[in-house]
Amino acid sequence: MNNITVTRRRNALALFQSFAEEALASGIPPKGLEQSFAQKLEISPSMWSQIKSSRPIGDKMARQIEQHCGKPSGWLDEERESAGLTPAEQQFLALALQAWRSTNSAGRKTLREWLKTSMTKV
Repeated sequence: MNNITVTRRRNALALFQSFAEEALASGIPPKGLEQSFAQKLEISPSMWSQIKSSRPIGDKMARQIEQHCGKPSGWLDEERESAGLTPAEQQFLALALQAWRSTNSAGRKTLREWLKTSMTKV
């Protein structure tokens, strides 16, 4: 069963991920990317934050996001197959795997705790 709220949120997050990867690849620092994306969509950073977490994307907002991201009308409403890992995700996972394999159980525990702590700060 298609849940339009979940589909739109996933697609909006995919658009942000693409935006962020392009910005980072061009040398733009990560700080402020959320605000820059919100500005591109012509919404407030607070609205973008709400959309990311729980706010449903209505029809008008969906069309606005599509327009500002150069997507055809209805693009946000379509379920997509996962494109797999992006190059940045692949690099991160390779680095994480290298760190995991190069340490003992105490080091692995430290890595795990560091990741958990880091996620609560986001």
